Amino acid sequence: MYRLIRVPLSRFSLSWLSLSSLLLALLMAPLHAAESPIQDHPIQTTPMSGGDGSVEQFDHNAYSLPLGNMAMTKRLDFSVGNSFFRNPWVAAPASTEARDGLGPLLNTNSCQGCHLKDGRGHPPTEDENPIALFLRLSLPASQADSATLEQRGALPVPNYGLQLQTAAISGAQPEGKLVIDYRPREVRFADDHRVTLQEPIYSIAEPAYGELPDALQTSPRLAPPMIGLGLLEAIPEADLIAAADPDDADGDGISGRANQVWDMRSGTTVVGRFGWKAGEPSVEQQGLHAFAGDMGLTSSLVPHTDCMASQGCDDFPNGGTPEVSDDVADFVTFYASSLAVPMRRNMSDPGVKRGAERFNALGCASCHTPRQHTAEDAPRPALAGQEIWPYSDLLLHDLGEALADHRSEFKADGREWRTPPLWGIGLAQTVNPRAGFLHDGRARTLEEAILWHGGEAESATQGYRALPADQRAELIRFLESL
Repeated sequence: MYRLIRVPLSRFSLSWLSLSSLLLALLMAPLHAAESPIQDHPIQTTPMSGGDGSVEQFDHNAYSLPLGNMAMTKRLDFSVGNSFFRNPWVAAPASTEARDGLGPLLNTNSCQGCHLKDGRGHPPTEDENPIALFLRLSLPASQADSATLEQRGALPVPNYGLQLQTAAISGAQPEGKLVIDYRPREVRFADDHRVTLQEPIYSIAEPAYGELPDALQTSPRLAPPMIGLGLLEAIPEADLIAAADPDDADGDGISGRANQVWDMRSGTTVVGRFGWKAGEPSVEQQGLHAFAGDMGLTSSLVPHTDCMASQGCDDFPNGGTPEVSDDVADFVTFYASSLAVPMRRNMSDPGVKRGAERFNALGCASCHTPRQHTAEDAPRPALAGQEIWPYSDLLLHDLGEALADHRSEFKADGREWRTPPLWGIGLAQTVNPRAGFLHDGRARTLEEAILWHGGEAESATQGYRALPADQRAELIRFLESL
């Protein structure tokens, strides 16, 4: 269960007089990015958010185009990868041998089932089965041996593993039902504007494989958008480490940390950069873990699904060893790392410009770092030497109690989340009208997403709540332009 911490204005000694002074100071504060350390971030002046590969596509297909600078000879590989990403897999045995072996336990039967049109997912309605939202499971890390934590990041739950599978093929039993209840939480602004947030409360009903342990830890995860993943992977690891400040040595209240995760390809611990807690090191490993956990499909890199020995999955036919062939795995990885970022829009709008400056002035850019550069020697020419604008440092940050899941993953603790990239976020609900924001989709709007931020982002959130309505609207218009 998550709680929104309601902080009365009196705690901050904000009488109406002092509140007026704060508003006046915010209104008169210099807005240019280089005028103070907290604002020492660039303002984006190019629409090419994803570098030379950016695309001019702003409709429901905005997330589904290949990199604009990708060689024509690679377009066929992209299309083949797209077919395996988009089309459903089936249970074995089947005449469709290239895509059989589904389950027996699963959450969905296709990658596109979660990543609708390559975008973010949405929470289920009351009468829907969850597809794009699922629960991570584990036991407290203190109960695990060091090798398990080093290589898996968390301790699996007996009879259930590391993920709740809410669907199954014929003859198998789903692990349980994900139940989500909501209760309202009102947030009051300095000008007495009010917003009612929805606080989700998660539970598991009808567990099918034995009683769930009292120490069970859960963490809801929404399918994130797929754009720009190859570019993020091409950012030098040294750049991410250099931006980290785990002990807040500069005293700015921001202490980003790089997660340290197991790379199955190299057999070593490296910096994590993908997933809500930066628990995956590469596009390949993230994708093949999704095949195993979400669809019950094995691969050479991830030869085991999340099904535990006690659940009897070996009693069902499989789709071969492995079920996802190396060729298919390579095509899907290529596709996932080649989806282009849409260009920025409305950049000349004065309100959008002021919103960008306010974004920096409030300190949002301290975690949502606007600009990154990819390595000159990246393995693919289309990804190499690019100036990109993802608005993320890919680091872990404490976002406060209201968003805490109290479940660790590798080095990430229960209050930390990776800064999600913001590029393309203004098109999220164009691609999927039901798309939600934050790690579990609880935020229905960009403003709600801002209001849930606490911890290291508390001062930025309080600053946003203190802004007059027209300046809040400009900041949202800036986000919508990304």
